[in-house]
Amino acid sequence: MNVAHLNQLLLEASVILLFAVVAVRFSTRSGLPSLLIYLGIGVALGQNGIGVTFNNAELTQVLGYAALVVILAEGGLKTNWRDVRPSLPAATVLATVGVGISVFVTAAGAHWLVGLDWRTSLLLGAIVSSTDAAAVFSVLRMVPLPHRLTGLLEAESGFNDAPVVILVVAFASTGEPDTWYVLLGTIVAELAIGAAVGLAIGKLGAFAVKHVALPSSGLYPIAVVALTVLAYAGGSLLHGSGFLAVYISAVILGNSKLPHGPAVRGFADGLAWIGQIGMFVLLGLLAAPESMGDAVVPALVIGTVLVFLARPLSVVLTLTPFRVPGREQALLSWAGLRGAVPIVLATIPVVSGAHKAADVFNIVFILVVVFTLLQGPTLPWMAKRLKIGEGAMGQDLDIESAPLEKLHGHLLAITLSPASRMSGVEISELRLPKGAAVTLVVREGNSFVPDKATMLRGGDELLVVTTDEVSEAAERRLRAVDKGGKLAGWLNGR
Repeated sequence: MNVAHLNQLLLEASVILLFAVVAVRFSTRSGLPSLLIYLGIGVALGQNGIGVTFNNAELTQVLGYAALVVILAEGGLKTNWRDVRPSLPAATVLATVGVGISVFVTAAGAHWLVGLDWRTSLLLGAIVSSTDAAAVFSVLRMVPLPHRLTGLLEAESGFNDAPVVILVVAFASTGEPDTWYVLLGTIVAELAIGAAVGLAIGKLGAFAVKHVALPSSGLYPIAVVALTVLAYAGGSLLHGSGFLAVYISAVILGNSKLPHGPAVRGFADGLAWIGQIGMFVLLGLLAAPESMGDAVVPALVIGTVLVFLARPLSVVLTLTPFRVPGREQALLSWAGLRGAVPIVLATIPVVSGAHKAADVFNIVFILVVVFTLLQGPTLPWMAKRLKIGEGAMGQDLDIESAPLEKLHGHLLAITLSPASRMSGVEISELRLPKGAAVTLVVREGNSFVPDKATMLRGGDELLVVTTDEVSEAAERRLRAVDKGGKLAGWLNGR
């Protein structure tokens, strides 16, 4: 490649990115998942559109894995541990036992209704049974669901990639597959290694980032994202689940009150968008619509079994012991969105030369497009019909902490949500610990130094300066007032 080729490549990439960014606006308004638009861009650029020739499944798989790492990292950094923790046991069972149920029920449908051999049926079942983190994270942020449900769905989508990848690789191999107990042992071992690596890097990384004052605030997002990628690479090289490692490390880092937290999450969000756009466009380029005619009926049949039988059955069997109400089980069944993950996984049999690999890819591609188009836009309607989530959207207090190493202090930048119960509270009523003070208020674009009688309003931005010793106590107090108002300390002792 020379400079001229580079210039042409940069021109084409920038135009695609700009078009994709504008397309997000349309997808947000219409409720249509953006992944379908990006896939459409890839198909339009491909052999049946403009005529770009691309058939490198191995490159697509590699770049797809890289994009999934970034997407899982972004999702983990934005996951609220307080929402996930109560649902963690249920999410873990749904992401493991539930996936197994879904795989075998879907495979049975593919074998008995479509006539595929058992190995191909199991491969298809494994590929499509994983919910997609990118689709789940993007859609759930637009649907006002209770925190316990969003936490459960986000944790499930973060966890279930790991066992599914193991199953797909096993069923896609050209040799004899391992026995079920060897396969089960492999899954347990890889999950355990991945979890251990994610915990270790998350904890050590959070400690290091909080105690090392970097010379530029722009280095913090780079360091945090690099730690999540390190977790993936370390987990994979130790023969564990890299996907589980990256998600766990990101959840720990995202909930560790790191310096410049909003900037870290914003940086990861931008990388995740780039990863999604690039991955979906490549997958669209790899698709060959003219060869998919024979896959339409099998895709519709298998997708129907998956969405209306396998997924609901896996939810009911795994979540009923946790006493999840029936209405919530119905919503969780419908919210099992597919997206990039199944299509990326469908490249594994293509690369390995598995039996009927091209047919599997075509079936998965059509299934994802059709049923994402069905489920994504109708999820808010389903939540409304089931009377779930009305008034349940909450917004945590946005606090960005920056260390002032030479001054032995911290600067807290706080943004009040419009619904914050800190609205109407006077500065003196915050009762911040000694060593902390509100030094500046920004309201409707104007900044001023407050006094003790200044009354806060929703939408205000505050700057609070604290000493090292009381920074955490001040942050806890601010969050308590945000949740409980001026009487928070009297009501719960904080």
